[in-house]
Amino acid sequence: MIAIKRRRTRQALALGLALLAAPLAASAQMPVSYTEGGRALFHFEAPDFWTVRAGGPQELAGPDADDAPRPVARVIGLEPTAEPHVWMGFVSPVGISDLEGGVAYLAEIGPHLVKSPEVTRRKDTVLNGMPARVIAGTGRRRGRGVEFTATVVDLPNGRVAVSVVVFEAGANTQLVADVNAVLASLRAAR
Repeated sequence: MIAIKRRRTRQALALGLALLAAPLAASAQMPVSYTEGGRALFHFEAPDFWTVRAGGPQELAGPDADDAPRPVARVIGLEPTAEPHVWMGFVSPVGISDLEGGVAYLAEIGPHLVKSPEVTRRKDTVLNGMPARVIAGTGRRRGRGVEFTATVVDLPNGRVAVSVVVFEAGANTQLVADVNAVLASLRAAR
């Protein structure tokens, strides 16, 4: 009888601790580091309930199913688990060390991300003390209208971080807050 009471007490205590921890877990962020050759270049925090995928050099598929793939540097991609129409990605292209080079890189890979892009805004800004350039616009991807935002950040280590966000038409616009939080968390590795 005593063993049954102790087991129930332990189960109740474990359940109580799990319930107390649940709100804390829901507000946690996942730290992510972009690395190359064993060296971190920058860090950011991924929101809860977003899937993070990373890979080394790979082929980037174009915006249409029949587009030829293009080789790109390591990509870290993020997608909300419940919203398949939003994508955010980060790269740090080898050999590009300033904003102008990052913008030229975007012009080169842009057709692989969005068809018929129309730039609606360009803005120079500062992100966590680092110079940055933001380019936003509209276009099409796999037959759907999209809005995109590309951000090039001049890292202090002679590299750039490039982030591209694509929202397909009809995507949950409340996810903009998550995207902005990811960008606000971006820090250069020291």
